[in-house]
Amino acid sequence: MHEYSLVEALVRRVEQEARRREAVAIRSLTVSVGELSGVDPELFRTAYETFRAGSLCADTPLTLKRLEARWSCPTCRAPIARGAVLRCPTCDVPARLDEGSDALTLDSIDMEVP
Repeated sequence: MHEYSLVEALVRRVEQEARRREAVAIRSLTVSVGELSGVDPELFRTAYETFRAGSLCADTPLTLKRLEARWSCPTCRAPIARGAVLRCPTCDVPARLDEGSDALTLDSIDMEVP
């Protein structure tokens, strides 16, 4: 249920940015949710519907982009197949989790600024 606190912080941050830029409207928000972020996208969306009421985001649609977990070799950058041993078959080094796979990221805020 930490999605509610994440969304509360998101709405607060978006409102700060909108006020700082003297925006008259927030047209859209885009957020990426990594598969290993521990965030349930549907619960996040439900929380957004709750927290946007009465805020500058009241009429703002939310686009959620789900990012699959991906691994690659830190040496040769070869992708490591999902379900495989997390070790590069060529370099024999442990695979690393690719950026975004475990993240929650505010990608964009589309605002109308005079």
